[in-house]
Amino acid sequence: MGYFEVENELYEKWDEILENMRVNFDISDPAFNTFIKILKVHSISGKNLTILIDDAKVGSNKSFIEKRYSTFLQVTIEEMTNIKYDITYISKNEINTTPVETYTNNSLPNKDHPFISSKYTFDNFVVGDNNDYAHAASLKVAEEPGDIYNPLFIYGGAGLGKTHLMHAIGNYIIDRDNTQRVVYVTSESFVNEIVEAIRDKKGDGSNSMQEFRNKYRNVDVLLIDDIQFIIGKETMQQEFFHTFNHLYESQKQIVISSDKHPATMKTLEERLRSRFEMGLTVDIKPPTYETRMAILRRKVQEENLSIDDSILDFIASNVSSNIRELQGAITKVIAFSKLRHNDITMDLAKQALSDMIAPDKKKEITIDYIIETVADHFNISTNDLLSSKRSSNISHPRQICMYLCCELTNNTLDVIKKHLNRKDHSTIIHGRDNIKKLLEDPDANQKVVKDIDILIKKINPQ
Repeated sequence: MGYFEVENELYEKWDEILENMRVNFDISDPAFNTFIKILKVHSISGKNLTILIDDAKVGSNKSFIEKRYSTFLQVTIEEMTNIKYDITYISKNEINTTPVETYTNNSLPNKDHPFISSKYTFDNFVVGDNNDYAHAASLKVAEEPGDIYNPLFIYGGAGLGKTHLMHAIGNYIIDRDNTQRVVYVTSESFVNEIVEAIRDKKGDGSNSMQEFRNKYRNVDVLLIDDIQFIIGKETMQQEFFHTFNHLYESQKQIVISSDKHPATMKTLEERLRSRFEMGLTVDIKPPTYETRMAILRRKVQEENLSIDDSILDFIASNVSSNIRELQGAITKVIAFSKLRHNDITMDLAKQALSDMIAPDKKKEITIDYIIETVADHFNISTNDLLSSKRSSNISHPRQICMYLCCELTNNTLDVIKKHLNRKDHSTIIHGRDNIKKLLEDPDANQKVVKDIDILIKKINPQ
């Protein structure tokens, strides 16, 4: 479902969303009528959702509504749309006293731009093997905008952190120099604005299309998210091509995100493809087990909670596709606990996530998962495990990893060799057989037996 359809669904089904929130989180009638029923959709831009508190008297309690109900609303919307929105609230009083912004060559939004979310910074971006290159490139662009890596093209699947990095770039630049004109926009909003500008025929003879061009061509930094949305739309590609050229020739920084590498976008105009590829292209992969655990631990720390690592391991092991889903899972567990006034236990976590994790779903055992689990168990990095280092604290876990890959998967030695970064499969056989010999004398090698037993239970819980 595209963002336009989701936006329409939010407007059309808003009452249903609020009702689901009431039922799922057992909100009393007085609380619902006082604090929830008055919430309306004010505006949507990409994954940024602004909620209007449509009651001047209650609007003064905005902080209470945010603290008490925001997590419940975010979880409910995500369940119904599969999108985790960054939600902000605005009161009726604020709308009445906030002047309407206009855009001219010298009056573009910067520090107070509503679509640069202060929640996303480099400080709270969890760096792992899956995203360290993209993080480093983004930070370099933020430090020297327009000077190096222009354009910066970030690609990867949904919910992996592309939008976080784009907002982090914007926040970093604005914090260092609040005169910088930084604009973040989704390509859907960009397209929508073009359509509106083409349709809008002003009575005073002013040119809406020229206003649109002024808005986007007189910036210092343009952050455009999900560029794949303009693919196949000739007019939109043409307009973005000219905007890109104008900014690039003026040495203004351009950062673009997409779900695909430019080379694989079949209906992208060749002239745009060549421009996307003339800077630096970086990818973000799905988070490793180590990164998933780090993300969960950070969330727990932010919430000032104490959650046993075994519970975090349960979540990290079962929710692995993307960060947004992972954050949604831990948010749901925390909300479930608060609602029921219960401590977070394994049983509560399983109950809270029952719709996300099938109870008897058998998790696929992959070589990568074994690598992550072994590295985590021995408190070493996956990079060290896959390296050529020969110290015993690295080589011994590596041989255990070889043994488990052979015993717990149906992969060939050749496949295992490639995943473990070995030159030939004889190394895999040697490592596997070394561990087998140790296991033949369990009394003499109790630690090895214990390590193998713990790892098998983690990798393949029954």
